[in-house]
Amino acid sequence: MLNTWVVMPTCLPLVLRRCHTCASERFRASGKFRVNAHHKLIDAWLLVLCTACGETAKLTVLERMNVRSVPPELLDRLHDNDAGLAAELLQDPVVRRRNRIALDWAGAWRLDTGGSDHLDAEVTEAIDVSVRFAARIPVRPVRLIAEGCGLSRAEVERLTTDGKLVSAVRLSGKLSGDFTFTLKR
Repeated sequence: MLNTWVVMPTCLPLVLRRCHTCASERFRASGKFRVNAHHKLIDAWLLVLCTACGETAKLTVLERMNVRSVPPELLDRLHDNDAGLAAELLQDPVVRRRNRIALDWAGAWRLDTGGSDHLDAEVTEAIDVSVRFAARIPVRPVRLIAEGCGLSRAEVERLTTDGKLVSAVRLSGKLSGDFTFTLKR
């Protein structure tokens, strides 16, 4: 039997960037955009607020682009302050690289096990689990398995070394992509 778990975002992650006012390193995305047009050119920024002092910073989304080259749907979403667009742009590697930011996902995601919070070890000898990521959230597979199965991380690592927990991916580092594992009891 194949169980499917989903790692889902619960809110926007914090943006890791130094504040010029108070030297704090955490910003929260406001979900609002600023759009500025210069004749045929357009600029757009995602506004973020410092968690310590409330200072506003701008993350560049569009820079000196020809207005005609920007899809009308994107312009509508920017003008409507679409929260979904803010989430998409924060996860876009090009936007993150251009603005030299990183994301802090601590407390901004949850694991949905589809009702099988703690898998019953007495009923099954082996379980197959497919873990899907609804967003590119870097998390350690050991932590997900421990949380989903109701085990400690040390117990999960022991099961891995004993060969009772197997996966095609390395379980020791962080992942942000889908993977599967088999737990044998």
